[in-house]
Amino acid sequence: MTGERGREEVMAWVAAYEEAWRASDADAVERLFTPDATYLRSPYDDEPLHGHDAIRGFWRVDEDARFTVTAEPVAVDGPDAVVRLEVRYLAPREQEYRDLWVLRFAPDGRVEHFEEWAYWPGRSYSAG
Repeated sequence: MTGERGREEVMAWVAAYEEAWRASDADAVERLFTPDATYLRSPYDDEPLHGHDAIRGFWRVDEDARFTVTAEPVAVDGPDAVVRLEVRYLAPREQEYRDLWVLRFAPDGRVEHFEEWAYWPGRSYSAG
């Protein structure tokens, strides 16, 4: 991939991420992320994950989870993309949430910066 990418390339990366997540394939982290990638689990993450080992460790939390995912690109501009997702975990851990992924791609097509903005139903979204 070059510095400029299209929606199809972004969604191919998202599909590869989902496939690896679904298969609990922590080794896919190396194919999806640069060695020095930064991974923020929240926009307020005080201690972002750095590098393959840290991201792999975080991914293992969801091993063997059953879920559905729908995703669509919101914006793609040069190396940056924003993708909207809806995730539904299935029994026995039923839960759903909507998420925005803010992605920055390296020239080789892997992500060098990943930031999640997840929202769960019924949780407050205002200061009041």
